[in-house]
Amino acid sequence: MKIAILDDYQNVARDLAEWHQLPNGSSLTVFDRPIPADEVAAALEPYSVLVIMRERTPFPASLIEALPNLRLLVTTGQRNNAIDLAACKARGIPVCGTRMVGTPTAELTWGLILALVKRIPAEERALREGRWQTGLTQGLAGKRLGLVGLGKLGTQVAAVGRAFGMEVAAWSPNLTDERAAAAGATRLDKRELFATSDIVSVHLVLSDRTRGVVGAEEFAAMKPTALFVNTSRAGLVDETALLAALHEHRIAGAGIDVYPVEPLPPGSPWLDAPNTVLTPHLGYVTRENYEVFYRDALEDILAWHAGNPLRVLA
Repeated sequence: MKIAILDDYQNVARDLAEWHQLPNGSSLTVFDRPIPADEVAAALEPYSVLVIMRERTPFPASLIEALPNLRLLVTTGQRNNAIDLAACKARGIPVCGTRMVGTPTAELTWGLILALVKRIPAEERALREGRWQTGLTQGLAGKRLGLVGLGKLGTQVAAVGRAFGMEVAAWSPNLTDERAAAAGATRLDKRELFATSDIVSVHLVLSDRTRGVVGAEEFAAMKPTALFVNTSRAGLVDETALLAALHEHRIAGAGIDVYPVEPLPPGSPWLDAPNTVLTPHLGYVTRENYEVFYRDALEDILAWHAGNPLRVLA
C-alpha cells in the first residue's frame, strides 16, 4: 500500500500512531502543508490509501475520478461535508471515519468569549507596547448567553455559562421547551434570541437547512454591545453581513474560528476586521483528539486490508 496523510499542519501524525504495524512493503507519506487546488490530483495520483483531516482538502467527484489508484479514503471524525460520498460509492471506494474527543470546541468557544469580554489580546498587546489598562473589560454574571443550537456542544457551552452566573437562552429549528429546560436554558424564537442576548454563540451542524441561518436580519437585531462567536461552521453565517456589522460597529465584536476559505488567504477581509479575536480553526486541534484520529485511522487501514472495514460512512 502507498499511503498518504494530508494536511498534517503540525507535522505530528507520524508520532501519534504505531504506523510500523502497517503491512510489510507499505509506504507512508505525510503532507504537512495544503496542496494547491490545481496540483492535488497529480500529487495524490500514486496513492491507494488517503488519510485526510476533516474538511481541509475537498474531495469532490472530479478529484475522486482523477485518482485511479485510490482504494480507501479515511477521514478524521464521523462527518466530512467536503467528501462526495456518492462518487466514492460509485467507484467502490469505502470511506471510513474515526472517533473524536467531544469537548475541545466548547472549550475554545469559551476561550474566545473570555478573550473578547476581558480584552485579553488587546490588553496583552498594549502592555508589550508600554501602555497600561487601555479600556474597560466586562463581567458575565447576569448577562444573557444566546445559543444557536443546543446539541452536545451547545449544552456544554450552556453549562459553563451557568457557572459564570449567566442566563442561558437557546434557539434551533427543532428545539423544544423541554429539551431547552433539560440543558438549563430557556427556548426563545430566533429574533428574540438575537435581540436580547449579550453574547450569541453558534453550535449547529451545517446542512442545506441550516446554511446561512444567521444573516443580515439577525445581525440587525443584535444590541450594539453584543458579541458574536462562531466555532461551528462558516457556512452557517452570512460572512458579508457579519463583516458589515463589525465594520459599521453595529455589534461590539466577534470571535471567529471558522472561515469560508481555509487556511485564510492573504488579503482575506477577516485580517483587518475590527473588534475581532480570530483563531485558525482550532476547535478540534488538540493532542487528545489527534491521538484518537490517527490511531483510529491506522485501525481503519488495517481492518480494510484484512477485508473488514470499520466505521464506514453512509
